[in-house]
Amino acid sequence: MEEAALVTLNVKDIGRCRLVRIMASLARLRSIVWKRMIKKDPTYVKRYRSRLTEWRGQNTVVRVDKPTRIERARALGYREDGAFCIARVRVTKGTPFHSRPRAGRRPKKMGIAKITYAISDRKIAENRALRKFRNLKLLGSYLVGEDGRFKWFEIVLQRTQ
Repeated sequence: MEEAALVTLNVKDIGRCRLVRIMASLARLRSIVWKRMIKKDPTYVKRYRSRLTEWRGQNTVVRVDKPTRIERARALGYREDGAFCIARVRVTKGTPFHSRPRAGRRPKKMGIAKITYAISDRKIAENRALRKFRNLKLLGSYLVGEDGRFKWFEIVLQRTQ
């Protein structure tokens, strides 16, 4: 009797794991479809490139009226009312620049190559948005564009009551 109960528990856990995997794969599939669309669909590619050239001239953190990827923003909890705010944040790609040591002894490993941030570009973007909009709470973020030099993320923020 106890063995049967253990077997049913394991089957339920396996079913739950499969459901989680399916949901995760659907989310991954949505992001892959969006990335393919911005690279392959000729009408969207033209609009996407013009957006990127416009965004390059803007500040690092910009408040946006409407989200670029509405389905992704809604999945994070965004609604069209006054309690929500969208911020587009630009992050530089690549490793941080460290200058070569000029004075004193020459270190064997100079510490200028292969230096990486401990946090992801997405977290950097979220922190920048929270630094600018201090009275808002972070709901989530998603990638909206990328070129050879920058990545742009849209951050979904909510007013705290």
